[in-house]
Amino acid sequence: MPHILAAPAHSELIIKKSRFIGCVQPMADRASAQAAVDALWKQHPGAAHICWALLAGGQSAAVDDGEPSGTAGRPMLDVLRHQDLEGVLATVVRYFGGVKLGAGGLVRAYTDTIAQALLTAPKVTLQRMATLQCEVPYALEGFVRREVESAGAELVDVQHGTLVQLQIRLPEAQAGAFVQRVNDGGQGRVGWTDNRS
Repeated sequence: MPHILAAPAHSELIIKKSRFIGCVQPMADRASAQAAVDALWKQHPGAAHICWALLAGGQSAAVDDGEPSGTAGRPMLDVLRHQDLEGVLATVVRYFGGVKLGAGGLVRAYTDTIAQALLTAPKVTLQRMATLQCEVPYALEGFVRREVESAGAELVDVQHGTLVQLQIRLPEAQAGAFVQRVNDGGQGRVGWTDNRS
């Protein structure tokens, strides 16, 4: 199950006199990530490279920023994927120390910097939610409300017309069992419209 970060986490490694400053942080999209990287350049104007990787809602990025192709951004992105993260930006600011690390050394340096930051990063499990909509006769409204409450679900909206329409939000993993319980208790008098979100 995917995780998101609850807060940013940092790391710093010195490898053959080069300084690698890593950060992993929650990030919504590519535009926000680019703004965060631009801000890092303002904080570290003397840096040789600021490489980054992003996983956010289907928007991914792997930027080597002048390092040999595939030695920074892609390995950082692989670390994020391996940790099953979503909505996260990984950045590494590199101050060059005068000693070349070679392609393998660079991959290890960028991978290790992000892995170290993730060791202290607070992670939260990302739950996919389902929004369910049902129509019931007025006599069943109280029953459905009790089921919503006992399931720990959220009653988003209620509309009273010929029938009572209830909109309910709960973790997707619980939706099937919830619908089954309400159907059993409603004895065939519950109509459903199912919207996953």
